[in-house]
Amino acid sequence: MKNYQFLLTSAVFLSFASGQAFADGEKIAVFTKNQTNPYFQAFRLGSDSAAKQMNASTTHYVPTKPDSIPEQLGAIDDVIVKKPTGIVLIPVDYKAINPGVKKINDAGIPVVNATDRAESGNFVNWVGADDFSTANAAGKALVKALNGQGNVVILEGVRGVIGNTNRVNGFKKAIEEAPGIKLLASQPGNYQRLQGLQVMENLLQTYPKIDGVMAANDAMASGAIEALEGANRKALIVGINGSKEAVEAIKAGKMLASGDAAPFYQGCFATMSLIRSIRNLPVPKEIVFPPMVVEKATLANYDVAPDKQTCPAWSTIVK
Repeated sequence: MKNYQFLLTSAVFLSFASGQAFADGEKIAVFTKNQTNPYFQAFRLGSDSAAKQMNASTTHYVPTKPDSIPEQLGAIDDVIVKKPTGIVLIPVDYKAINPGVKKINDAGIPVVNATDRAESGNFVNWVGADDFSTANAAGKALVKALNGQGNVVILEGVRGVIGNTNRVNGFKKAIEEAPGIKLLASQPGNYQRLQGLQVMENLLQTYPKIDGVMAANDAMASGAIEALEGANRKALIVGINGSKEAVEAIKAGKMLASGDAAPFYQGCFATMSLIRSIRNLPVPKEIVFPPMVVEKATLANYDVAPDKQTCPAWSTIVK
């Protein structure tokens, strides 16, 4: 089990309430972006684990079309009518979600914002990772493995999404600090494995020498691996998410590293935060998971599938 206890000391904490009774059996609506990205599956499993431990229940709302803003906004309308005890929300788009958040706030339903920060709204708290630092750490791992020399490409997520912007900037910062590294191209694969594969195939046709790939998530990194294998070429690859797929690829020597965004733990602590708030227990205004890198040297800490994990107790992590 990964231990984030020492990493959460910078979080800002609210004052503790005490002596207040609480019920259980809360019904939690959990909104994620899609069924295609393993990140969100790990998040949902973390949310389920937390709810089970706290004698609550979860219902998941995922767009049938990946990352569909209209579908997510429509699902919010439906959920408000059902009056859940609380909502955990990963917005598909940090700006477009504003009308949905306003409706949730107007309905008086407590809501936790996770992973991607919404532009506005009243939230119990925010639970997520530092995207810039996580990408920068993964980028530095690649630069180090290349001995500061070579040609690299970036596979971006969805352009305009703040999380993607931060990750790309983190990658570019790592490149800027290594004068011997040349950035050949930075193109979007929209966080999808197939699109990552297709973009990488085009890049391989355009550039005869690519030494490294920085992918803004593990799904696109997997697509890049497939493209390289199809072209019978080799390059070092880093991704982001610390997913089971990435762990297996690193173990097999097909991928160098993955920045750990701790999706299972984000699901745990977003859901725990919401339930604790409903029960009038203290929660921090933010829980930020700082950068960690999954690589061969740290694999033992990550070689547990999300469906085999359980959330750690709140008190062992948040002090």
